[in-house]
Amino acid sequence: MQKILITTLFLLFSFYGFSQKSNFTYLDIFELQYVTDPQISPNGDWVVYKRMGFDVMKDRAWGNLWMLKIDGSQHQKLTSREVSESNPTWSPSGDRIVFSSSTDEGSEIYVYWVATGKVARLSQLPFSPSAITWSPDGKQLAFSMKVPSKAPVLAKMPPKPKGAKWADAPRITDRVYHERDGRGYIAPGFNHIFTMPANGGAVRQLTTGNWNHGGALSWSPDGQKVYFSANRVADWQYRFRNSEVYSVTVNSGEIEILTDRDGPDSSPKISPDGKLIAYLGYEDKKQAYQVRKLHLMNADGTNKRSISDELDRSISGITWDSKSNGLYFNYDDKGNGKVGYITVEGKVTKLVDNRGGTTLGRPYGSGSFSVADNGTIAFTLSRPEFPAELAIKTAKGKVKTITNLNSSLLDFKTLGNVEEVWYTSSFDGRSVQGWIVYPPNYDSSKEYPFLVENHGGPILNYGDRFSIEMQLYASEGFVVFYPNARGSTSYGEEFGNLLYRNYPGQDYNDTMDGVDHCIKMGIAHEDKLFVTGGSAGGIMTAWMIGKNNRFEAAVVAKPVMNWISKTLVADNYFGYANSRYEGQPWENFEHYWKFSPLSLVGNIETPTMVMVGMNDLRTPPSEAKQLYHALKLRKKETVLVEIPGASHGIANRPSNLITKIAHTVAWFNKYRTATNEEKE
Repeated sequence: MQKILITTLFLLFSFYGFSQKSNFTYLDIFELQYVTDPQISPNGDWVVYKRMGFDVMKDRAWGNLWMLKIDGSQHQKLTSREVSESNPTWSPSGDRIVFSSSTDEGSEIYVYWVATGKVARLSQLPFSPSAITWSPDGKQLAFSMKVPSKAPVLAKMPPKPKGAKWADAPRITDRVYHERDGRGYIAPGFNHIFTMPANGGAVRQLTTGNWNHGGALSWSPDGQKVYFSANRVADWQYRFRNSEVYSVTVNSGEIEILTDRDGPDSSPKISPDGKLIAYLGYEDKKQAYQVRKLHLMNADGTNKRSISDELDRSISGITWDSKSNGLYFNYDDKGNGKVGYITVEGKVTKLVDNRGGTTLGRPYGSGSFSVADNGTIAFTLSRPEFPAELAIKTAKGKVKTITNLNSSLLDFKTLGNVEEVWYTSSFDGRSVQGWIVYPPNYDSSKEYPFLVENHGGPILNYGDRFSIEMQLYASEGFVVFYPNARGSTSYGEEFGNLLYRNYPGQDYNDTMDGVDHCIKMGIAHEDKLFVTGGSAGGIMTAWMIGKNNRFEAAVVAKPVMNWISKTLVADNYFGYANSRYEGQPWENFEHYWKFSPLSLVGNIETPTMVMVGMNDLRTPPSEAKQLYHALKLRKKETVLVEIPGASHGIANRPSNLITKIAHTVAWFNKYRTATNEEKE
């Protein structure tokens, strides 16, 4: 009898305890982990990757290196060190892994010996290294690093008395690009290329001059040259979109320029046989969006040609196959990350779907891959149900996921189902894509509030990827709609460039057509519409409520309200004229004002929360305040939420991500009519 009672209690506990799933919650963010930067060994046996998570006590993302065999076995931490580790790179023979890691003095280069598991620090550098690359014989490393220079001095100050507490010295700059969002003031200096012995030793600087050198580095097969990209022209500060491909001779430091057109040519990779150089770029037509193409040229710079014209998608992450017959690469197609292969003749084959999952906040394109000598691919795989896991695609075509970092959390959570939708633009009949996220345990017989979430960029794309924000909105009972209106990438150059000198434009129509489509589907209802978005999504949100009064409430996050003031104040102030709008603001005042959401503020009746990071240099707080102050002067319902210490990436710290979502939900709930379920 006692045994039967115990068994019965266990079964009841199992049914009502373990089997009961709960919705995804704010604090679940700190339990998530995901894979980034997977690097497969040359022989295809092992993968090393950076395992990312969130520290609830320090309120930040963290990550260190792990490795496992391609069958998923022997999953282990690379080192016993509990510090940040990044950028793992296998030696050509696969016997060592170099990586960068934090120390009390800054980031340094470390090496891991596969056979022994021993780790050693190789460097003692004044600044953090990047683009660490092995020479073909495994004897040297190349990397790039900043070399500081002095700021201009305009006046000689008199000496202050001993012990006097004078104000700090002024900060003086004469550079076009002198600050960056998320970083603040950029100390003067230039990035240069260095080499050092792979077992440690003296560091030698290869490049000189007042130009930045770097990006991806590629050694020639004989180890005599390193290929890189730079912008070594006299007026480089004003030709900020330009870069060329160069080589530097390791022994002499002699630099040779290999490309010379106006536009960004970068990411050079020389073929294993040393005959061809692949690189990415385009001839700059000063458009809002241009597809980044894959080019080839002979090793001496002759016979330049694009081989990816037929794809009409931007390419990144190029890697030669071991036989120099073609290259592997990343691209996005209709909101989904792919890995492709292209022959030197230009024939493209799709190899992998669902690459992504490393931008957890919102469902942007992301993720990466690497390839072994035998063609086995390691990549980050994500679906709307989970962030990036490590997956393997064998040379024979089989795909297998070999990690499951979040099963202990997500197996016991009910997430919102994600559905792709297509609809027709009322403006020109184009097909437009979007996604719906349904609340957990959605009941189609009931009405739910409907939330439009506009993506940033606007030259970016949303897709069928895991998103913390979308899932938390769904968990709060909203049906979430996130569209890829015109201007979004992954649909070709023509579609992405429709906002050229026309932004915001008919992307507004595309978004509202999506709302109407969802109303026809029966999942949205006219008296239960809400809208939000950040950055370009904030611009669109402000534009939408200036164009119509259909929404119950809005949250406008980190917007541009006035293109005239934004363009000359933001950290990227030099990048808008001609490619986004015609001329500078003082040359074309009417054009800039025509597309400024502030021009519509007199129409706004929608209760509006305005949100911005107080350290935002991309869309400065003064932009958000223009909307808030205008609405206050008009006596409209509004509130300003300023997030201390946050830059344009408001959600970079987990607690700020929670702040953003929780305040958005609270504002919407204030104006939310009861759903059928709530009425019951």
